[in-house]
Amino acid sequence: MSQIKKIGVIGAGNMGSGIAQKIAQEGIDVVMVDVTKEFVQRGLKIIEGLLQEGIERKIFTPEQAEQTLSRIHATADMNAVADADLVIEAVFEDKQVKSDLFKRLDDVCSEKTILATNTSSFFVRDFAEKTTRPDRFIGLHYFYHPAKNRLLEVIPCDDTSPETIEKSLLAAKLHSKTSILVKDAPGFAVNRFFVPFLNEAARLLEEQVADIPTIEEAAKRAFRIGMGPFQLMNVTGIPIAVHAATTLGDELGPFYAPADILKAQKDSGENWNLEGPVDETKIPEVQDRLYGVCLGVAGALVNEGVASMEDTDRGAKIGLRWALGPFELMNKIGIDRTLEVVEQIASRYPDFEVPEVLIKQQASGQPFQFSLVDLDVKDDIATITLNRPEAMNALNETVVAQLGEQFEKAEADPQVRAVVFQGAGKAFVAGADIRYFVKNIKADRIPDIVAFTRKGHEVLMRIENSEKRTIALLDGLSLGGGSELALACQAIVTTPAGSMAFPETGIGIYPGLGGMLRLARQVGPALAKYYVFTGAPISAKDGAALGLVTELVSPPEVESAVRKLVDGGRPDKFRTREIPDKFQELAAIGSDANVARLLSGELPEGVPDAVAAKSLKIIGYKAPLALRIANDIIDAQVETSMPDAVEIELNRLAEIFSTEDALEGLSSLGRKRPEYKSR
Repeated sequence: MSQIKKIGVIGAGNMGSGIAQKIAQEGIDVVMVDVTKEFVQRGLKIIEGLLQEGIERKIFTPEQAEQTLSRIHATADMNAVADADLVIEAVFEDKQVKSDLFKRLDDVCSEKTILATNTSSFFVRDFAEKTTRPDRFIGLHYFYHPAKNRLLEVIPCDDTSPETIEKSLLAAKLHSKTSILVKDAPGFAVNRFFVPFLNEAARLLEEQVADIPTIEEAAKRAFRIGMGPFQLMNVTGIPIAVHAATTLGDELGPFYAPADILKAQKDSGENWNLEGPVDETKIPEVQDRLYGVCLGVAGALVNEGVASMEDTDRGAKIGLRWALGPFELMNKIGIDRTLEVVEQIASRYPDFEVPEVLIKQQASGQPFQFSLVDLDVKDDIATITLNRPEAMNALNETVVAQLGEQFEKAEADPQVRAVVFQGAGKAFVAGADIRYFVKNIKADRIPDIVAFTRKGHEVLMRIENSEKRTIALLDGLSLGGGSELALACQAIVTTPAGSMAFPETGIGIYPGLGGMLRLARQVGPALAKYYVFTGAPISAKDGAALGLVTELVSPPEVESAVRKLVDGGRPDKFRTREIPDKFQELAAIGSDANVARLLSGELPEGVPDAVAAKSLKIIGYKAPLALRIANDIIDAQVETSMPDAVEIELNRLAEIFSTEDALEGLSSLGRKRPEYKSR
């Protein structure tokens, strides 16, 4: 596949400038075009303002902001995008304006250029037909604000080629978007259920079922969201809600058409008044109506093949920041109740039918089951994607079980020579799902944690010892269990964004999926202890220097690096190696003598004073018992076989999870610094 080196964005308004900013932030050159120099300069001012805000909030350094701006070429000359690999239209929602723009871009741009529309209201195919390159045309629907919101709907039309889809998904990943693949249909996926959610709130007000404060509160409780529908419309713009509902109504029927009160509010030019008391007696009725509409429409779009259940839920959680997606909500309130509230909506609106997917699920008597690990085979390479980006692909029972199942399928496929493991979104795998551990500790089900971990070990051992090449693609953050999965693979390909770390001792436990065992066998026990004790990250560059990383490449070079590993011999990851001088100081901190000093609260010796003081301070925040057990395990596993080393690690698991420190550390994560008692 050809590389993506240059992207064009047409439109310098809030959407266009936000898209351009995000692309430039991620290291890609972008050309931002608008019709006049004044509009272009306004777009640059918007970007500069957002970057300055980011500096003040310590999201960016001044240098990073300057580098971002340096990658943006702003111009009123359309010819500046002639050689772009991808051009994204982000002008206002006027069908004729967009159509005329794509005719011009079709003439201006080179044959290789993919054209994309950011429309939220029209069919993608309507614009593809205006060009001579419908095979190189796609929808890329960004969500506000595009520099901050991670969701991107990728919408091919009937003529879009597989190569264009693949390259568009790559472009999404390169500028750190979490993409969902959606059919070219009215409202696509997210707006298809979100706009009726807003519209039904207006209808509830119009019918005097409840007032605005009550509807707001009912929605926030039902969907676990920070803003209710009326506040959301105030923030994003009431005219946008009316326009979206009108478009859906024109395509899909009266159920989707905007309520009269919504149109009247738009015409008034005023925002909704959110003030007033909440009527608790009205909450259940309002919630049932909102559930019925939102969940019913989500069922309809899945029934029609617009998007999968999993992507529909991801759209809600990532794009709308809902705590649960529509199908997760159905499981939470129960399929019986779901069907009941949807049937009530169907009886209220004659043109809305109860989706077959809900009827079948209710008949099964089971909740919805979700696929969180995907398998794709292309030529002789299988790619297994941990697809839980809203949770940074964290490992839980379902993920580990599906990981094992998908790997078993890939291994059994005779055409597959290699299996690549990757994470969806910005992270590879951000460790295990902490909630799983907390829940089982509180329920006194420590044996369940041990059994879960043993199953994880079994999967990782199969990955490590497979006759097929197993490769971790590390192009984002990897913590705990993610780093352990990566180290279990026979080879690691990483981009500069990749990293590994073992933060477990800071949350009251130790790395329990073999990561510290494999790390010790590659870089030595002393250096492994340093990284396990401190939780310090191992950057892609450092991983390559230590020999942990097999190939360090830029994102566009990943495919060729993987191919090189598939066609070459199996790497010996446990080979004897020289540790570079820059790491000897860190290894000294992990020496037996210095570990004893650190565990006694004393400064390590033989290293610079500043390094010694910093190391002691960091380790002082860790769980002392977890440090001692990790130290014991690393020492005990030396010169044992890998299966025996795993048993040594597993044998201390019940002990550590039974401590008050484990519950304290795991429960404190993200809230406060834990206070450890065990020594």
